[in-house]
Amino acid sequence: MFNRGQNGYNRLLADHTYLNKDTEEEFLCYGYRTDQCKEAVFLVLVVLTGGLVLLLLQWRPQMVCYLRKRRCSLSHADTILLQDTYKQYSIASIEEKTFPQSCQFLKDFVSSGTQAVDSDYESPADTSGLIVSQEEFKLRYFDHQHVRYLWDRGSQVFSKLKDLSEGTKCVNIQESFYGLSAREQNQKQLVYGENSIEVEVKSYWRLFIEEVMNPFYVFQIASIILWLCDQYYYYAACILFISLMSIGISLYETKRQSKTLHDMVSTQAQTISVCRGEEVYEDVPTGKLVPGDVIAIPQHGCVMTCDAVLITGTCIVNESMLTGESVPVTKTPMTHQEDEEVYSPDNHKRHTLFSGTHILQTRFYGNSKVKAVVVRTGFRTAKGELVRAILFPKPLDMKFYRDAMKFILFLGCMAALGMTYSIIIYVKQGIYPMKIVVRVLDIITIIVPPALPAAMTVGTVFAQSRLKKKGIYCISPPRINFCGRLDVFCFDKTGTLTEDGLDMLGVLPIKNAGFCGVVDDPSTLEVGPFLTCMATCHSLTVIDGELSGDPLDLIMFNSTKWVLEEPGKDTSKFDTIMPTVVRPCTKDTFTSSENPFEVGIIRQFTFSSSVQRMSVITRTLSEDGMQLFCKGAPEKIASLCQQDTVPHEFHDILHRYTIQGYRVIALAHKKMDPKLTWHQAQRISRDKVEFNMTFLGMIVLQNKLKPETKPAIHKLREARIRTVMVTGDMIQTAISVARNCGMIPIKDRVIIIEASPPDAHGPANIKWVTAETPDEGTDYYTDSDYLEDVHIDLENPHKMHNFHFAVSGQAFAVLTTHFPEYIPRVVVKGTVFARMSPDQKLQLIEELQNIGYNVGMCGDGANDCEALKAAHAGISLSEAEASVAAPFTSSIPNIECVIRVMREGRAALVTSFGCFKYMALYSFIQYVSVLILYTFDANLADMQFLYVDLVITTSVAVLMGYSGAYHKLVPQRPPGSLVKPSNLLSIIAQILLVIIFQISAFLYLHFQPWYKPAPKNLDADNTHCWETTVIFLVSTYQYIASAFVFSKGPPFREPIYKNVPFLLTLCSLFAFSTYLLMLPFKPILDFFNLMELHTKSVEFRSVLLAFSVGFIFAACLLEYLIMDVKCTKKCLNSCSHCCGNGDEKKDHYRKIQNEIQLSNWPPIGQVTYASLNEPHVEIEEELMRSQGAILVN
Repeated sequence: MFNRGQNGYNRLLADHTYLNKDTEEEFLCYGYRTDQCKEAVFLVLVVLTGGLVLLLLQWRPQMVCYLRKRRCSLSHADTILLQDTYKQYSIASIEEKTFPQSCQFLKDFVSSGTQAVDSDYESPADTSGLIVSQEEFKLRYFDHQHVRYLWDRGSQVFSKLKDLSEGTKCVNIQESFYGLSAREQNQKQLVYGENSIEVEVKSYWRLFIEEVMNPFYVFQIASIILWLCDQYYYYAACILFISLMSIGISLYETKRQSKTLHDMVSTQAQTISVCRGEEVYEDVPTGKLVPGDVIAIPQHGCVMTCDAVLITGTCIVNESMLTGESVPVTKTPMTHQEDEEVYSPDNHKRHTLFSGTHILQTRFYGNSKVKAVVVRTGFRTAKGELVRAILFPKPLDMKFYRDAMKFILFLGCMAALGMTYSIIIYVKQGIYPMKIVVRVLDIITIIVPPALPAAMTVGTVFAQSRLKKKGIYCISPPRINFCGRLDVFCFDKTGTLTEDGLDMLGVLPIKNAGFCGVVDDPSTLEVGPFLTCMATCHSLTVIDGELSGDPLDLIMFNSTKWVLEEPGKDTSKFDTIMPTVVRPCTKDTFTSSENPFEVGIIRQFTFSSSVQRMSVITRTLSEDGMQLFCKGAPEKIASLCQQDTVPHEFHDILHRYTIQGYRVIALAHKKMDPKLTWHQAQRISRDKVEFNMTFLGMIVLQNKLKPETKPAIHKLREARIRTVMVTGDMIQTAISVARNCGMIPIKDRVIIIEASPPDAHGPANIKWVTAETPDEGTDYYTDSDYLEDVHIDLENPHKMHNFHFAVSGQAFAVLTTHFPEYIPRVVVKGTVFARMSPDQKLQLIEELQNIGYNVGMCGDGANDCEALKAAHAGISLSEAEASVAAPFTSSIPNIECVIRVMREGRAALVTSFGCFKYMALYSFIQYVSVLILYTFDANLADMQFLYVDLVITTSVAVLMGYSGAYHKLVPQRPPGSLVKPSNLLSIIAQILLVIIFQISAFLYLHFQPWYKPAPKNLDADNTHCWETTVIFLVSTYQYIASAFVFSKGPPFREPIYKNVPFLLTLCSLFAFSTYLLMLPFKPILDFFNLMELHTKSVEFRSVLLAFSVGFIFAACLLEYLIMDVKCTKKCLNSCSHCCGNGDEKKDHYRKIQNEIQLSNWPPIGQVTYASLNEPHVEIEEELMRSQGAILVN
């Protein structure tokens, strides 16, 4: 009792807790409340700092709590400070609402929806912790990222607002909801909020204020004020104009993107019929829907605005908005076989109508309505979760951006050194203190250029534009740079690598307990169970007079040449129900006076990837009783059939077709109990009927590769990009397709991992089995382009360097649970992952990322949404211009888009590096120029700064990113780090060149007989002097040369001569600088505040030109002939590894590869047990004989 009371007391005083513990949305939550003393001190601080402290609050939200509030227990807090797993802070205000005691739903929520913090705490069954008085409840809550969290005083925690998608049994959804009254609905809406997904489109004024508060623009404003104080009026005015233009463009783009997203996710205001109990319906706006409402789906369809579970009737749904998959999907009502299951939108998606999807048609019986129970509304829906992922994306942890921040910090340190040097020089010269302050601060604006962040995004902007022109849309531009560093790309098979459609190769019906051979045209078969199964076991429907549905079902049904009719007015033939009817398309069917042969589909058990099959209950006209027809994965169907009906050659025949890449579907049927009624058929569970079936035969379909697949895979392999197949198809078919498309070269071995969970006979185990290779001479795998030598150690025939793992979803689950230490090795060498569920696809992506891979994923969006979002670059093949299924959406319906995205990603990344290096060197050039001039009491003039910063740097930085991507994907990877030794040495070497040539030019000036130092000026504003003139002219060439040497072309970007605007700009700038130097025109010299060069000898000017041209050649020589030489790069990389500067995470998968290379693993033909984790000598004799190996115990 003491401990329990103590724990409760501790929770009462707790000032922090975790929200969403052990999830991706985990937050550390702190309680704060207003402190009047701190508020007073804060006001004084605002006055003393001139409001600058308010900027600090804008950039660091946590400072609001630190400076204005005091820490307190969560139970007394009025403000919540939230810290996510990425150490980012946000603030939420706690709100309160009162409800009458009659709100039973709130009592139920509090007593069941909250959880105790400690296991020994017993949550009260009543809600006394919420009672304000005997008449009212008091509810405290806060909203964060469109999610609401409620406070329960009983357990002293905040918890996420729950709905019917969490912890609700299926039987309750079917039987406990009869419709809410208007009063109950209004009360619930106060808790759940409006049922809408609104993306806020901010006003231009609000966007302007938020943009100006950005540290970049605050720095810009401070710089402009500083320049005005230093009388650089023209320069300050131009930079102000450019900044305003930049802000305007940024605001326009931001608002345009917000509006595009708003229009994409919003739905038009509409009404829907809501049940008020006892079959009383009322039309209400969809925004008022709450969990627990029972809605009637309109007969002619609608766009769903909530997630709802079908309880009566059937719906045909287009889910392309969410998945990118445009094939209509059939949704069926929840059945009583699932009564004891806990409802899950993922596990029961075949019964769930998701928000944002389009209901095309409804199917119902008699006069009953198609009804559904609302389970989630607003941002809690599946669509809302996807939109939240766009609005609040995970921070992209790219090394490039982290290194950029480090480099800016380094520039700040260099500015500090320059400031110290300037103070010493000016104090010695006796310059006015105010001028010293202005000049010293000016160094910061020189060494840390304000345009740096904008310049770094130029490559991404141009790449996004080029991708859009090619039909590839990106909703997350920063991910484009990630595409430049990808190491492995995962592909779905069907619809991605292969065609969506299938070709019928033939059928293999059973006759006399054996297969009777391939029948090319199924319509020639006699009408019987096999043909009837093909005609009925599907989920096809007629939409606008056209048969539509799954491509496999369409091919299968069309091959029978039967006809399908949707429910009509005549319901007398099938016990007063309105089923879908199929019949043979023959003369007798339509002209016979007797009852024609017709089959009505009474009940449909939809396809589920978890059970790998679908089935239907049918009734044939003029026959007694019903029949069950089932189709699905051959091995699954065979296991559910009477074994004496399965031919003994079943496995051999199946293996023969699957190893050649054909898709095989098995058929079975069963006569139902004659006493089974229609009503019983509607309620019976599938596990009660899908057993003891009769095996009917198999359908063999050919799933052809898309013509673009093989060349694309070849290009990826040439570029040393690892390719992986992740599919839901059979493992043998997947291996065949992998060989056919070139993922697995012909001579490479495939090792199938057959993992079994523990059972009564022993612990979990792994069998390492080599897959059979296709017969020699088959025309499937004869492309010599993909042949590679396989290296086999003759002393140890088990040791193979070129081998690939093939893993099924079941084996992957066993490995994850019982052999986690093998997972890194398996994902490093795994090429085929078959029978993978959507969750397992996501898990595979994360496992690859955990060992250092940069992972791409390409799929059709249907079952790949989570994996597409988890990957560094997810590409959904979809006809939609943009969807929320993935960061990239390609209207190009093949994997060529992968090549294009990767090429553009590499170009964008290299451009970002080039722009950053150029901006850094530009800063150092100006930094060196200014420090030299400060030494001699001089400075650059207003127009000289303007010409360098605006005309040269801005035009060059923008046009540098205009270069397109190189036409070929090469094996080399672009650099991933700014602080790599090669990058740092390149910048440092160029800086040394700048210093040498600027000092040399100044010394040459100093030794001229006519040279006189600039007159002493206590204002330190000598701008019209020879020091300034010479340094300015020489430095202009250095800016141009730096832009040229850092704008590299192949192998990641097009050659510089193809970037015509950039090349013309460089040539024009070079020509103008040469004109200023060699053919000085007095009005232009006066404009730039230069000395009268025309009065000096041509020899003097020619030598300065020689210095400038010499710098250009030296810079090019250094960058292209020294820094880019392979031996230099190898030496630098070796030094980096010796110093321990390698990327350990990145090297992790390489270490695993080396370990496998040097070991005898895997133990082919042996069995590894979980209990011992070492191979046992339990060998498959046939396999070992084929390998010629003998193992002795």
